[in-house]
Amino acid sequence: MLFIFEIMRMTVKIKKLTLLLLTFIFLICSAFLIHWLEPEMFPDPFIGFWYVMTTVTTTGYGDFVPETTLGRLFGLFLYFVGIGLIGIVIGKIVEGFGIYRKLKEEGKLSYKGQGHYVIVGWSSKAKHTMNEILEIDDKAKILVIDSRAKTPFEHEKMSYIQGDPTDKEILEKANIIQAKAVLIFTQDNEFNPTAADGQSLLTVSAIEGYAVEMKQEIYTIVEILKEKHISNFKHANVDEFVIADEALSDLMAKSAVDKGSSKLIMKLLSRKSGVDIRKIKKQPVWQTYNDAFEELKQLGATLISDRNDFNLLTKLEEPIPNEAELYVICSKEAYEKMATS
Repeated sequence: MLFIFEIMRMTVKIKKLTLLLLTFIFLICSAFLIHWLEPEMFPDPFIGFWYVMTTVTTTGYGDFVPETTLGRLFGLFLYFVGIGLIGIVIGKIVEGFGIYRKLKEEGKLSYKGQGHYVIVGWSSKAKHTMNEILEIDDKAKILVIDSRAKTPFEHEKMSYIQGDPTDKEILEKANIIQAKAVLIFTQDNEFNPTAADGQSLLTVSAIEGYAVEMKQEIYTIVEILKEKHISNFKHANVDEFVIADEALSDLMAKSAVDKGSSKLIMKLLSRKSGVDIRKIKKQPVWQTYNDAFEELKQLGATLISDRNDFNLLTKLEEPIPNEAELYVICSKEAYEKMATS
């Protein structure tokens, strides 16, 4: 009996993969052994394997039972050793899930997906942006890179990578090359705009440098606090800037001059309004802006601009250039209708 407990003690210390392999070999050998001991009751190894598995898992259907003394002694051996071995294996599996969950929570696992959105720097603004992305695209996957010891927010569609976003290893773990877009945020309550924008510059420079090294393009959107700092990013190949301070000031000024306009703008930016600004592709049948305007109107969408040009109503008869980037205001249903039409 002490010998069996010593075996169990040693088994617990074995590595998981080795333990699984030894358990598999033990079960297969046991199946052949019981078939050899009692060929009439267990006519083939598969029936023997059925008996072994129902024994070590304590299921015990009783449809096949050993009839000889040797067979019953082997059954006792399975009770003492097999059941304990299976218990250890199950414990190791549960332990493995626990370790996986812990590593995922601490942001130490590599992300294997693609087509995800990467948020660099967690803040209240980043959280709000994540929620908006998930409202716009219910199939979206979010990955956050931050230096916190644990994931800052639990969500089934959010993953977390802990580390420095200027570190190449962290960018590789985030599979940033396969991301749809990378959004870089400043911290909440940042009182030093120069330092905050300087950190954003370091981050986006590291990301774009990695993109050049991998000969891929990464779409980057950077939040900066001061517009005058944009010139410092000219070599960083940033795709879009969001200017925090100026955006708030512009909205306040507009609301003061045209009272109530801020509510309209905020509703348009929010998913709660039921409509959104969407970018669409130019269709081959659209020769002029009027062709696009009329067809989109039938689909429930309003054409508002070509890139930054909002004066399309004065250009309805002009041809649409091949490099046009058209934007519309529409509901999610209308956008899906356009995508399938």
